[in-house]
Amino acid sequence: MSPEGCDRHQLAGLDDRVRGFSRPVKFERAGESYRALLRYETVRVVTELFQTQDAALLAMIQILQSRGYRQLKTQKSFSNGVYLGSQELWVEYPDPSEAEPEPTGFLARMLNWCRQGPHRKSPS
Repeated sequence: MSPEGCDRHQLAGLDDRVRGFSRPVKFERAGESYRALLRYETVRVVTELFQTQDAALLAMIQILQSRGYRQLKTQKSFSNGVYLGSQELWVEYPDPSEAEPEPTGFLARMLNWCRQGPHRKSPS
């Protein structure tokens, strides 16, 4: 059962080893603030305190994405301690964009040079 006044979300996606997973995210209340908690295999992630459960959940998503987790989505399963089952819609979080790696090697530099065109000298 979820603690009174706290939500619980089901979190699903791909872990840092590109394996599918689904685990509950619980919340702890500390005064007027909340922190999100996730246990997955040997990993335990706890966020800092936030004013709302939604802010703590978003921080959890960002922590996991920074660790290589992808295709993350959540579904609220408890609201204020009341079980919702699977009534709520899944919320998907876009993966962070990754910088395109710089081309290396002679051939890659030549192809890049051809795409940009020869450098022109400015008039003197």
